[in-house]
Amino acid sequence: MTALVIDNLSHGFGARQALSQVNLSVEPGSFTVLLGPNGAGKTTLVSLVTGLYNAQQGDIRIFDHSIRRNPLPALASLGVVFQMPTLDLDMSVEQNMAYHGSLHGLSRREANERAGEELDRLGVGDRSRDKVRSLSGGMRRRVEIARALLHRPKFLIVDEATAGLDVAGRQLLLKHVRSLCSEGLSVLWATHMLEEVDPADQLFVLHKGQVRWAGQARELASGRTLEAAFLNLTGHAS
Repeated sequence: MTALVIDNLSHGFGARQALSQVNLSVEPGSFTVLLGPNGAGKTTLVSLVTGLYNAQQGDIRIFDHSIRRNPLPALASLGVVFQMPTLDLDMSVEQNMAYHGSLHGLSRREANERAGEELDRLGVGDRSRDKVRSLSGGMRRRVEIARALLHRPKFLIVDEATAGLDVAGRQLLLKHVRSLCSEGLSVLWATHMLEEVDPADQLFVLHKGQVRWAGQARELASGRTLEAAFLNLTGHAS
């Protein structure tokens, strides 16, 4: 069963058309990249898939559950890391994790056990009692990844999670999330950074609200650099 199917999706804000007839799919256990320059419509698409907005046209299905017709089981399968940080800065890491767990019906004990496991895997387990405000930007992002995985979703959506991080921080998050695909997790990774794309990734290039290319990343590059191919698609090639 396909993790995500977006069918003929369009959405606008007043006179501005943010997305136009977008078609996209994510296969189970795959790492799929949604690549586009700033303003391409990536965050709008993530907001529609996660139920923050209601799509004006088209259908979104998560593991065959329509967001429009059957939202609860669709959204229950999701873990999300939004572009804007959403941790409570004045709560500790473990309090943030416990609160998220309670929203998903986990007992305090179960939430604490799972939180310990996920935080340890991301190298921040020793900061669980610290207030989020005291953490660096990279550590906060690791906590957000751990929190998104707390309820053991089948599908993870990550929107520009590495923006503002140094190279080492970006590589750590990417390596960890990619490794989760081998455990069966499906991932949609939205980014504007070409260096985060691997040749084997399934790739969708979004520009001005439209999918300009879909396929394996190495096929887009084919005989030239990925950067040159991307610039050509988005109209900025020299």
